[in-house]
Amino acid sequence: MSPVLADVLQVTALIAALALVHRPFGDYMAAVYASGRHLRVEKWIYRSMGANPDAEMRWPAYLRGVLAFSAVSVLFLYLLQRVQDKLPLSLGFKPISPDQAFNTAVSFVSNTDWQSYSGEVAMSHVTQTAGLAVQNFVSAAVGMAVAVALVRGFARSRTGDLGNFWADLVRGTVRILIPISVVAAVVLIAAGVIQNFGDIHTIITLTGDKQAISPGAVASQEAIKDLGTNGGGFFNANSAHPFENPNGFTNLLEIFLLLVIPFSLPRTFGKMVGNVKQGYAIVAAMGIIWFLAVVAVTWIEYAHPGTASQIAGGSMEGKEQRFGEGPSSLFAVSTTMTSTGSVNSFHDSFQGLSGGVLLLGMMIGEIAPGGVGSGLYGMLIMAVIAVFIAGLMVGRTPEYLGKKIGTREIKLAACYILITPALVLIGTAVAMALPDGKEAMTNIGAHGFSEVLYAYTSASNNNGSAFAGFGANTPFFNTTLGLCMALGRFLPMVFVLALAGSLAEQQPVPATAGTLRTEKPLFTGLLVGAILIITGLTFFPALALGPLAEGLAA
Repeated sequence: MSPVLADVLQVTALIAALALVHRPFGDYMAAVYASGRHLRVEKWIYRSMGANPDAEMRWPAYLRGVLAFSAVSVLFLYLLQRVQDKLPLSLGFKPISPDQAFNTAVSFVSNTDWQSYSGEVAMSHVTQTAGLAVQNFVSAAVGMAVAVALVRGFARSRTGDLGNFWADLVRGTVRILIPISVVAAVVLIAAGVIQNFGDIHTIITLTGDKQAISPGAVASQEAIKDLGTNGGGFFNANSAHPFENPNGFTNLLEIFLLLVIPFSLPRTFGKMVGNVKQGYAIVAAMGIIWFLAVVAVTWIEYAHPGTASQIAGGSMEGKEQRFGEGPSSLFAVSTTMTSTGSVNSFHDSFQGLSGGVLLLGMMIGEIAPGGVGSGLYGMLIMAVIAVFIAGLMVGRTPEYLGKKIGTREIKLAACYILITPALVLIGTAVAMALPDGKEAMTNIGAHGFSEVLYAYTSASNNNGSAFAGFGANTPFFNTTLGLCMALGRFLPMVFVLALAGSLAEQQPVPATAGTLRTEKPLFTGLLVGAILIITGLTFFPALALGPLAEGLAA
């Protein structure tokens, strides 16, 4: 079987699997968040937190819950890293430095999982499991909770209530993330991923050198790393490491895990607003952008000229030899189109133009399909913008799902879409203007600029992947990237929840003959066009200095 045919079959199998679970899984998540019943374990959690899960919250109270929980999580994870040498199962590792501990704490709490350290030689078993793995669950649950709050804003009327943050947080963790992660971890263990709490082993390689092999609870962390679109790997090589991703089956399973919730949440949205066709329109827009990016990156990597590339069947530098060109490109697109950040190959080695596509996937806000929760609410914000543009074209007051998109709503949506571009472009400009940025670049010219641009794009959009070789473990980058991760995660949530509250207070507007049918293919095309045009106008100059210049000069 030719490699190209094998790649086509893998993509087809992946799409079929996602389509198969889209309806039942999306319906299940809708039932979870609409349920009025509390499981016994959930009641125990509520009592331990002192929370009343039945108390409705308006958007300021919901936001306070999100920020308070996240702030406590950052503090706990920071302290855990600083005292890990005094805890059991420390493996003899030293405490993490203050700037790196801050960066890592913010990274995992913000669902970014940017790593300026090598996990297998820096983090103890307790830090990995009680700190990083726990945040993989709850940071994903926070994103899902905010998305559900926005959906309730569209679904409810004449009330400012958006549900209860603590109930949404606990239900998302207990009823969705934990059960699937347990099953996925068992499957990964059966397929060869390691899971233990052993000591570091020293082996003698074929060349006679000594090499330290770090064990750990890898399968359990790998499952939620992908399912929660987190991305922080147990090992520095992430999913290119055979202990995390031993074969082609696990590679495809991990891609499925990082896509399954983002691609199923539009069905949840459709069920909760009472119109599943609206969910189909959103998932179609997500799927179109994702598929086009997969085709573009795969084609560029296969088509790269040169004798070595022709002999290898593609540009294989930096790619995982066990998987090949296609699965590496599929993983790369899927991880940058979501807020995952896990990698099975190193994006620094991709061609200039395909690296630009990966950057663009993050720059559009990671909404195709996006992160767990953040992808859905990001896409709904873009839907509001698209409806507003359509209203301007025909001279009508824009409406979406029976809600008027007025001055207040469009201001909130505009603030949302301006936050991350500002963080990316200002952060990159500051880094390039200071010696710290230039010293961190392992390449010169356009590719070196792409390394810096990629770092701030990844941090501000809560992705977490990086161009390999970029020297980010310095006080300057640990601090500035940490701030970008925090602001890029929580500032948008302020505007999302404010928009949800504004929509929930409105009285529904009956549809008329002039109402834009947002469940039709025409709107899906308008939504895709609006996303690409807005992103292109915002980031084209930066892309022209980096990946486009590199690709056109090749």
